[in-house]
Amino acid sequence: QVQLVQSGGGLVQAGGSLRLSCAASGRTFGTYAMGWFRRAPGKEREFVAGMRWSGGSTLYADSVKGRFTISRDNTKNTVDLQMNSLKPEDTAVYYCAADLKGIGGDRLWAYDYWGQGTQVTVSS
Repeated sequence: QVQLVQSGGGLVQAGGSLRLSCAASGRTFGTYAMGWFRRAPGKEREFVAGMRWSGGSTLYADSVKGRFTISRDNTKNTVDLQMNSLKPEDTAVYYCAADLKGIGGDRLWAYDYWGQGTQVTVSS
């Protein structure tokens, strides 16, 4: 029904920046919400940032507030995550996710579809 394809990621030094992108295809005519999650080595997948269709409602994990920015372009069906002032603690596999119900939020179970994941590594 819906496919999410991610791009971006890579290796950067602490203090650097990266931009992740996620493109949605398929039956995406509804007002779906999008989110970003990450899984650090040896840890569970955790919420990073989310945004509803209108873009007026955004949510960030406390650990990334002021450093990460989520944005979306509904005409292109894409959502981006701009990551600035990166820290070694940000090292993880990052996933984009879509909630076709349009609610989103910070819970894993709220999302219906997931991207393939992309590695972000921040060296000290």
